[in-house]
Amino acid sequence: MKINYYNFKNNFEKSLIILNKLVNLLIFINQILKNMQFENNLDYASKLDKIDPVRNFRDQFYIPKDSNGNELIYLCGNSLGLQPKSTRAKVEQELLDWENLGVEAHFLGKNPWKDYHEFVTDSLAKIVGAKPKEVVAMGSLTANLNSLLISFYKQNLERHKIVIEATAFPSDIYSVFSQIKLNGFNVDDSLIKLEAKANETYINTEDILSLIENEGDSIATILLGGVNYYTGQAFDMEAITKAGHKKGIIVGFDLAHAIGNLKLELNKWDVDFAVWCSYKYLNSGPGGIAGIFVNERFAKRFDIDRLSGWWGHDKTSRFKMDSQFVPMEGAEGWQNSNPAILPLACLRASLDLFDEAGMDKLKEKSIKLTGYLEFLLDLVDTDRIEIITPRDINQRGCQISLRVKNANKELFDQITRNGVIADWREPDVIRIAPVPLYNSFKDVYRFVEILKSCL
Repeated sequence: MKINYYNFKNNFEKSLIILNKLVNLLIFINQILKNMQFENNLDYASKLDKIDPVRNFRDQFYIPKDSNGNELIYLCGNSLGLQPKSTRAKVEQELLDWENLGVEAHFLGKNPWKDYHEFVTDSLAKIVGAKPKEVVAMGSLTANLNSLLISFYKQNLERHKIVIEATAFPSDIYSVFSQIKLNGFNVDDSLIKLEAKANETYINTEDILSLIENEGDSIATILLGGVNYYTGQAFDMEAITKAGHKKGIIVGFDLAHAIGNLKLELNKWDVDFAVWCSYKYLNSGPGGIAGIFVNERFAKRFDIDRLSGWWGHDKTSRFKMDSQFVPMEGAEGWQNSNPAILPLACLRASLDLFDEAGMDKLKEKSIKLTGYLEFLLDLVDTDRIEIITPRDINQRGCQISLRVKNANKELFDQITRNGVIADWREPDVIRIAPVPLYNSFKDVYRFVEILKSCL
């Protein structure tokens, strides 16, 4: 019997998709059963804290306090992470070397500044699931995104569209607007915004894959948030990347709300490029240094257009000051300027804690912590709020977004006055993010009690 290879291959791939859906459904059902075992009382929350294997990391962070010295309930790590207690010493060491050595600290300091960005490379690679040569700490998020889009938005008259979620962080939308215009195309013709269906709060993966299949021949680049900042939806980066590559599309992600939150495997998923900031879940401080991922497939692609800068030049000859640019291999070749040392020192302090805790343990706690929050919220008898974040643990991180009826911000102001630091996003969402490194189950319980009293 003669077998049609392509039909067999297509049927096999469809079977794998169905099998994957069944596995996710079983995981979701298991999650529901586990949530049924939660209890709605403070003693139970305290019990969960006592058996939490990463509970001691909370003591390594400064928790904001009110005017009476009582700890506030900080659930805003998805906007700005808390300060590790080791940060000050890390920064002061560099201030001391600057004080005593001046410019010589680039070479003679305790942590020579010339190579300082390399001190965080291995830790970043572990967190995003990459090889060290695929990542580098550099610049700021939007500047890095614009830089990488110059390299990875390769358009022509037939293939010039960019795909982005309609509710992407505005800065990402501004970036793709500018890239489309700079390349001589019209935004209305070249930008595809993914939107949730009517009466749905987030975008179905099947709809994304269907769009790629149907319009892929005209799409040059896909740029999605690893986690959508507004709804808290975590996109299926592996499936989207695979579908995009099948159509010859470059696929990248903004990991601002995903890094340090999700278990990432960028190299395994064969993602082309990614960018992130580090002041949210990576706790590097306000405006902390950002970073990029560039797949190893492009490590020696020196023919790719890029914005060149001297810190991306081959470091063995960088200080010869030759006018001919010779890019370094890997992600480092996309660097422009020498990195800011003090923000790097802040990032180092936090990454030391991630290395110690490990993303597997943090993700395990995150699932349970967010599951407990979901359980308690479901018990709140009100029609003033609704959860718009996916219930499936595979489609979210530690953030749960609450849509407030009639976009009434007074509820947010009330919980703030009662000791909760959360986040309001226009037009109608309160974002709650229990971070596994420093939030407790008691934090979650106390928040919901305060929310109920305000409702």
